[in-house]
Amino acid sequence: MAFAKFTAYIFPGLSEHRIVLNVGFVKVSAAQLTSILLIVVLTWINSRGVKEGKWIQTTFTLAKIIALAGLVIFGFLLAARHDVVAANWSAGFRLGQLDGGQIVPYAGVAALGAIAGSMVGSLFSSDSWNNVTFIAGEIKRPQRNIGLSLFLGTLIVTIIYVATNLMYICVMPMQAIASAENDRVGVAASQLIFGGQGTIVIAVLLMISTFGCNNGLILSGARVYYTMAKDGLFFRQAGVLNKRAVPAKALWMQCLWASLLCLSGKYGELLDYVIFVVLIFYILTIIGIFRLRKNKPDVARPYKAFGYPVLPAMYIVLASCVCLLLLIYKPKYTWPGLGIVLMGIPLYYFLRGRSISTRHPRYDID
Repeated sequence: MAFAKFTAYIFPGLSEHRIVLNVGFVKVSAAQLTSILLIVVLTWINSRGVKEGKWIQTTFTLAKIIALAGLVIFGFLLAARHDVVAANWSAGFRLGQLDGGQIVPYAGVAALGAIAGSMVGSLFSSDSWNNVTFIAGEIKRPQRNIGLSLFLGTLIVTIIYVATNLMYICVMPMQAIASAENDRVGVAASQLIFGGQGTIVIAVLLMISTFGCNNGLILSGARVYYTMAKDGLFFRQAGVLNKRAVPAKALWMQCLWASLLCLSGKYGELLDYVIFVVLIFYILTIIGIFRLRKNKPDVARPYKAFGYPVLPAMYIVLASCVCLLLLIYKPKYTWPGLGIVLMGIPLYYFLRGRSISTRHPRYDID
C-alpha cells in the first residue's frame, strides 16, 4: 500500500481516492489493485529461486539507503530554515493536538493514547528487524552473521529514521508535515528541496524503497509458514520445496492472504493493524527468553540477549502499554487483529493434535 501511495504521485489514476469497484459493503481502489499486482509479481519472482530474490533485495536496499541519504543531506544543505527550526523545536516537547496551526493540549489519559498512536509510524520503521532469522537455514556462518545482521540492520534504520525526521523539522513547518497530501511527507519535503522535477525523482526512489521492502517481507515470510508446516503446525503443502528449492506453495498462500489484507483498508489503517499484531508476537517472543532461561538453563546459547533481564523486561512493559492504548483509542483495526491472533490458539492445538495422531516413523525419516 505504501508503494501504491508513491506510485499514485506519478500516476494519479492509481490513488486510493479512485474507486474502481463499489458493491456497497466493499470498495476497491486503484491503489489496492496496484498493491495486489505488486505482491503477485514479487511472489512469482521469489518462487523462481532464492538467488533472484536475493539480488532484488540487495539492489533495492542499496537504492533505498542512497535515496534517503540524498534526501537528508540535500535537505540540510539546501532547504533548512532557521525560523522553521526554531518554531518546530519550541513546540516539539509540548504534548497536544495540532488544530488549525495551534497546539491544543490533551486532557488526562488521552495524552497516553496520543503517544501510543504517534508511535505506530516509528515502530513500523523498525518492524521486520528480525526477519533475517526467518532464513537462518540459508545463511552462511549463522552464529556470526545473524547477530551481526540484526545489530547493523537495526542501527542503520535507526540512524536513517532519526536523521530523516530531523531534516523534516528543519525544512517544513509543523502544519505542512501534519497535512502533507496522502501522508507523503518525503515528497512534500523534496518539493522544497529540489522543486517540481526533483519530487518525481524522490517519488521514484521511494517507490524503489517500498518495492525492496515488499520483496524482503515476501522472501522471508514464506519461510515461517514452511517451518511451521515442517513442525506440523500449518498446512502440510506449505512445507514442500519446489524444484528450485524454495517453498513455492507457502509463497502463494502468503500472496493470497496479503492480497486480502490489501483489500481490507487504506495504508494508515493497515499500519495500526500491523503494528498492534506484531507487537503482541514480539512481546511473546521476549517472554520466551525468560521462560527458556528458567526451564533450560544449561542449553548452549550462541546468541546473547543484550541487557538481560532489565532491557527485555522494559520492552515487555512498554510494548504492552502501547498495545493496550491502541485497543482503547484505535479500536477499528486493533480488535479485529486481536481476534485473529486469539483464533490461532485453538487452531494451534487442533493442528498439534492432528500432527501427533498422524505421525508415522516414515515421516521422521523423510
